[in-house]
Amino acid sequence: MSTTPVQPADPARPAPAGPAPRPPVSVGTTRLLRRLHFYAGILVAPFLLIATISGGLYALAPTAEKVIYRAQLHAEGTGPAQSIAAQIDAARAARPDLTVTAVRPAPAPGDTTRVLFADPGLPDSTSLAVFVDPATLKVQGELPTYGSSGSLPVRTWIDGVHRNLQLGETGRLYSEFAASWLWVIALAGVALWVIGRRKRRRATGTGHLLIIDRSRSVRERTLNRHAVLGMWIVVVLLFLSATGLTWSRLAGANITELRQSLGWTQPSVSTSLAGAPAAAGGHEGHGDHGGASLPQDASAAATAAAEAGYADTALALARSAGVGRSTAVQISIPEDAQTAFTVTEVRDAWQFSPDSAAVDPRTGTVVDVNRFADWPLMARAANLGIALHMGILFGLLNQIVLALVAVILTVMIVFGYRMWWQRRRRGTHRPGRAPARGALRELPWPAIAVIAAVAVAVGWFVPLLGWPLLAFLAVDVAAGLWQRRRPAH
Repeated sequence: MSTTPVQPADPARPAPAGPAPRPPVSVGTTRLLRRLHFYAGILVAPFLLIATISGGLYALAPTAEKVIYRAQLHAEGTGPAQSIAAQIDAARAARPDLTVTAVRPAPAPGDTTRVLFADPGLPDSTSLAVFVDPATLKVQGELPTYGSSGSLPVRTWIDGVHRNLQLGETGRLYSEFAASWLWVIALAGVALWVIGRRKRRRATGTGHLLIIDRSRSVRERTLNRHAVLGMWIVVVLLFLSATGLTWSRLAGANITELRQSLGWTQPSVSTSLAGAPAAAGGHEGHGDHGGASLPQDASAAATAAAEAGYADTALALARSAGVGRSTAVQISIPEDAQTAFTVTEVRDAWQFSPDSAAVDPRTGTVVDVNRFADWPLMARAANLGIALHMGILFGLLNQIVLALVAVILTVMIVFGYRMWWQRRRRGTHRPGRAPARGALRELPWPAIAVIAAVAVAVGWFVPLLGWPLLAFLAVDVAAGLWQRRRPAH
């Protein structure tokens, strides 16, 4: 048995070339998150800034409305309120050209009653509200009101900016783009900050996640403030992103489809009165004014006027079923005698259960009751989440918190751009360079496969996240290939 002596390595001879070792997975992940956070922040921040500022203003709008529209909302008369039917008559006398569709009785002493009319000259989901003093029946003005929230013009305008930049359906893509990327930017930022603090704690024994450190260099102080502020509001940002997507155009449709397939949709009362006899005449002085000889619009107005005379009885029946006993309500006036009245509790501060009832005041029957407590759990959570997003659920406290978050997020965006500027080379006036590419190639193939699968799934469900991400990857890969093939100088 012979042995071959091992020759000692020649230090002058270079080692044979081989593939460079991959860095640890954590290093590749950090680089990937840094590049994703950087580019997403730079490109999405302008849209996010508009949504943030308009959202903060919208949160304060319900309180601002009470000041701006005090003349319409505050009743000057004293004494007991007259019947709802009489208040509707007073509003109809002011706008005999329109058809009454609903009424919101004064929720508290000193408030006016809103009588809602269908106005073909107003946009979709917008009614004309005539404000009536419930004691004196004096009409105190009229204003357009939007949606189930009853937004008046100032809040409606701010909502239009926040929702679609006042550009209609096409403009909705801007807010969906911001909401789609907000959670990605937030989670990537949190991950980077936590990883960075752990490394600093191991090296120096310091590294607070939630406390601003003023002892660092200029850029590090900017980074510290940007990150610490983000850590304080990240949960709210994730909540706003999730609830905002439920209103969106593309992802919102997917969310609705998912909720329907899982049985998470909000139920509604049945208003059908199949087999009910047609009304033969008026009620409480509301005649049919000629019946079939009237044009269609006039006939509908006359029918609605006759039905409106039952509003007091409809409210009494709903209250007997436990709906609207201690909260504001909206009474929907049916278009014909074959449809029930709907009495719905109006969402207000500290009101958590918007119950509704369908009633037939002609026969004194409660047709159906829809109780919030009976909704599926996810439907209740979605309803409360939307009210919280709008600044309604907890009243002024809710509005102040959302406005404060808007201010903090605005400051964070400014800090983010400032850090980009501070990355520039000394003596230049160009922004700093982006984090180096190639982070994805440094990960092992199983990790790349998982990331790709998750990105495809999330991108399909949230299209304005998926398509821009795909476009960015394509441009980034093309730029990398071009730089590789460009001859060195």
